[in-house]
Amino acid sequence: MRILLAVLLLSLTPVLVAAPASAQNVAQGQASTAEVERYINAIRTLKARFVQSNPNGSVVQGTLYVRRPGRMRFEYDAPSQLKIVADGYQVTMWDPTTKDFGQWPIGWTAASFLVKEPLSLTGDLQVEKTERQDGMLQLTMIQAKKPQEGRVIVRLSENPMVLRGWTIIDPRGNQVNVSLQDVQSGLQLADSLFRFDGPDPGATRRGGN
Repeated sequence: MRILLAVLLLSLTPVLVAAPASAQNVAQGQASTAEVERYINAIRTLKARFVQSNPNGSVVQGTLYVRRPGRMRFEYDAPSQLKIVADGYQVTMWDPTTKDFGQWPIGWTAASFLVKEPLSLTGDLQVEKTERQDGMLQLTMIQAKKPQEGRVIVRLSENPMVLRGWTIIDPRGNQVNVSLQDVQSGLQLADSLFRFDGPDPGATRRGGN
């Protein structure tokens, strides 16, 4: 449960102060930021396989579904029964096996950049650092109003631009890494994917069946 909270919640390690950037680096970073904004804002639906590496060394997999704006679903492979669904307003996480259940406003989640409409990286969410290497673009994002709450490091391949994953760092320096594979966009995704389809929340909280 706490590992998955690290994936979802922006309760992360304080952001380090970066060294002053040259004018050229600033211009390149602004161009990269604009590219990423255009790419994500052009996505209406996305489906991908994900591999999640946790701080304890465990690795889990599943399928990610996104429908912008505001809708997202992480469905973990068996034997896990964990599901995480954003319905446009809030995120619900539940696991019938462990009776874990939780809900949060979608804006509190680390992956909310995927479903924000429109995505702007010069407002509440800002790019602190941009790096390019071996055909990959990496953006370190922070919350402008709460930079002390941490960062999300987003990775994209270039030519063509495709989202490849992100990394969350928690207050203790633990990292949760999510890598995407078989990324597809423009698919028809059913409304039912983005609705809570688990057990009665009251029963889950009480530990009932």
